[in-house]
Amino acid sequence: MCGIAGFFSLNSEPVRGGAASLRVMNALLAHRGPDGEGVWLHPDGGAGLAHRRLSIIDIESGAQPMGDEHGNWVSFNGEIYNYIELRDELGAHRFHTRSDTEVILRAYEKWGPDCVSHFRGMFAFAIWDERRRELFCARDRFGIKPFYFTSQGGVFRFASEIKALLPFVPEIATDFDGLRDYLTFQFCLHGKTLFRGVQELLPGHTLALSAEGAPVPKRYWDVFYNLDLKGTEAEFEERLSEKLEDSVRLHLRSDVPVGAYVSGGLDSSAIAAAAVRMVPGCGMEGFVGKFALGAQYDESHHAREVARQNGFRLHEMEITCGDFIKHIGDTIRHLDFPVAGPGSFSQYMVSALAARHRKVVLGGQGGDEVFGGYVRYLIAYFEQCLKAAIDGTSGNAQYIVTYESIIPNLTALRPYKPMLQEFWREGLFDDMDRRYFRLINRSPMLGDEIRWEVFGDYCAFESFRRIFHGDNVHHESYFDLMTHFDFKTLLPALLQVEDRMSMAHGLESRVPLLDHPLVELAATIPARVKFANGDMKHVFKKVVAPLLPESVVARKDKMGFPTPFSEWSKGEAREFVLDVLTSRQAKSRPFVDNARVASRLGKEPAFGRTLWGLLSLELWQREFHDRQPHFRKLAAEAHASAS
Repeated sequence: MCGIAGFFSLNSEPVRGGAASLRVMNALLAHRGPDGEGVWLHPDGGAGLAHRRLSIIDIESGAQPMGDEHGNWVSFNGEIYNYIELRDELGAHRFHTRSDTEVILRAYEKWGPDCVSHFRGMFAFAIWDERRRELFCARDRFGIKPFYFTSQGGVFRFASEIKALLPFVPEIATDFDGLRDYLTFQFCLHGKTLFRGVQELLPGHTLALSAEGAPVPKRYWDVFYNLDLKGTEAEFEERLSEKLEDSVRLHLRSDVPVGAYVSGGLDSSAIAAAAVRMVPGCGMEGFVGKFALGAQYDESHHAREVARQNGFRLHEMEITCGDFIKHIGDTIRHLDFPVAGPGSFSQYMVSALAARHRKVVLGGQGGDEVFGGYVRYLIAYFEQCLKAAIDGTSGNAQYIVTYESIIPNLTALRPYKPMLQEFWREGLFDDMDRRYFRLINRSPMLGDEIRWEVFGDYCAFESFRRIFHGDNVHHESYFDLMTHFDFKTLLPALLQVEDRMSMAHGLESRVPLLDHPLVELAATIPARVKFANGDMKHVFKKVVAPLLPESVVARKDKMGFPTPFSEWSKGEAREFVLDVLTSRQAKSRPFVDNARVASRLGKEPAFGRTLWGLLSLELWQREFHDRQPHFRKLAAEAHASAS
């Protein structure tokens, strides 16, 4: 787990100030790797790699960038969990280290670009191929590890975080199509970012660069929802249990002790419990945050039950409004993006707690998207059940959960009555894509706060449809269509938060539910099993129930680390929020009227996201757009060193 960066000349010319620019990028990524740093510059000055190291595996001899006897070099961020098996397959006698980094180099030597299909883990890396004179870049299947790039003035640059690229773009400007995505979905689609000229290498893609042609990303993996319609629920449970156990064992591989986030929800609790049960004596310690503002903001009692039943120590942190005022700027700076959910700040704080005790933590990210854990799936599915019942098309039990069977689980919708009223206000029984888009579209909650006239004719709905109607999903299965869209879009956005908030403190976060053999199995499970009777994450619950207290398995009050921002903004944080939204810079923004945003103070419901999302947007502009002179200075210093 580290920070990577580098460059490649697209016109075969030496890059001016190349070595100095590598040092600049490394300095901007220092928090990702407090244990070491290194740079490599090609003798002709046309390529270079930088690396910041967080030592997890082969602490003594795994320094990077790492080279081999063929002149190839790699800068790698992540973990290859099956590195021991691959090392044996590749010939252990040929290795000079015990690191998974060297496994990547040897795998590339043997299999070339197809090496990525042999890896189980999370990764983003770049390999300089001396014989081909190419830079080969890759990102893991799910987007657990980040990879951003930009091409400016004939030079391709990449980095783990966008801030390391900002000194080398012509100006720090907003990508308005990306911003439209953010205002609609709270994340960007199709590799866009909120920074003009900066792109994201999509999950499951590679990118090969040479001086001969423009770089074109290539997909090497996708998840296919080829449903096993003959499998029984018991068979799926047995196979899923085996895959989960295998994944957790691999994710516990480390030369340092491992801990876990334990929110009290199903996913993180199951991972922590599984780790303790499968590897007794692994030294598990858990970490949870809470707020002293009532039960609606505190899941810690569930986390304590999990820790007590499984016999591991739980560290608890009470997060205060004072923490918010002090650290929210740091949170946005590390994120590189505005984030519409205030849980990112809470995760920043809990990661700080975990980093005081561990260098590696396990988390439950991915469970909701893989197994169907969001209440909105139940809302949308309920409507389609009614439609199918009225139209007489509910006979296909492989794709449709009948409305009769779904009724007992509708109690989960009790807190969402206002959402249901708004959802059904118009468009009832419309096409599935339009209904799900309406359910996730956040832009109707915004009005005069946004100056919509500055946006072009980009259509977020059409971008949404291209992903929603993927060729790898049966279009009859509404459940798979919804979870597939979130898997491809929301999940990488959540993983970006997971990565930044842990790496802000030099902490490695691992996500065992995103092991590709497990995910590929889950994609074959029909809705009648995975979402039986409208029970969210039904099959996953059955598998992990023996590991957990019944009170956790049976929970209906899905909370998702609720943060009392609305309460704080009406009280102790009110002046801070007003100061941010009414500053001179805030009043001059081209696409948002922050005076109107400030007028929302005191009007936001308890778990509303609109005020937070717009405050986050302003803080993001303050941290990056308003600091453009700082980034320009870094670039000038790099160029000056070449003179």
